[in-house]
Amino acid sequence: MHIAPHDNKNIPIVDVDNPTVPLNYFNIVKLNKGEAFEYQVPGYETCVAPATGTVNIDVEGVSYDKIGTRTVDVWDGEPEGVYAPVGAKVTIVCVSDETEVFVAGARYNKVLDPFAVRADEIDLVQYGSDDTKTHRKIKHILGQKQHGQVGRLLVSELFTVGQGGWSGFPSHKHDTDRLPDETRHDETYNFRFRPNYGSGVQMLQREDNKPGDAYHIMDGSTIMLDKGYHPCAVLPGYEMYYFTILGGLSQRSLVQYFQPTHAAQLDTIPGIKDMIAKFK
Repeated sequence: MHIAPHDNKNIPIVDVDNPTVPLNYFNIVKLNKGEAFEYQVPGYETCVAPATGTVNIDVEGVSYDKIGTRTVDVWDGEPEGVYAPVGAKVTIVCVSDETEVFVAGARYNKVLDPFAVRADEIDLVQYGSDDTKTHRKIKHILGQKQHGQVGRLLVSELFTVGQGGWSGFPSHKHDTDRLPDETRHDETYNFRFRPNYGSGVQMLQREDNKPGDAYHIMDGSTIMLDKGYHPCAVLPGYEMYYFTILGGLSQRSLVQYFQPTHAAQLDTIPGIKDMIAKFK
């Protein structure tokens, strides 16, 4: 499902118990200097990650100052974030001139400890190649390094490397719990393009070798993925970014099931198996 770019006025774009992706939560919060935003999400652990700007974050009395280093856009430096336990009272205060903050969440039933992830703690993976049109970079905010500190939530930033190309290929899905072959993980994306008038396409193929759907994605588009194979592409001449939220039903580690028709492509894309191993 595609949600077109819009001013959400700090109201969740994907709220709790969403019928398409019930395991996910997503909000975009925009503040000016000195403004504050407070939230609690019962039943969901969350991660506060500034897209741009700098914020102070309080999680149930635990303070994390000067989170966020980017000023121009999401390409302007490394991400940072703060993990907040299930149902925690979180206060975000803008300390830069302005800020745009992503709040990602996943359903969970245990209360863990909050912590911050600074720029030098980001887990970086780069794979693919220009020749295969699959060159991309992934910056894990809550990834393998934080595995023992988080319940079900995975949070990453994905970038196409260069202009044009595919992401999420070979086509894969993760909509059914059937270990060891696959896990159920709901997934939500928010896209950005450079220049920001660029655009792309999100494919969603429900069954192997049967026609699916495609969505025209633009700067600020949100995509909710409940089931099916879901590669995406950016137009030649533009760079693409997407903020990625994964929430697991029974475990945090993601097990992707690659579309049988295209599974042989796994052996043609440099570094892809290392990428797969990082979603834990």
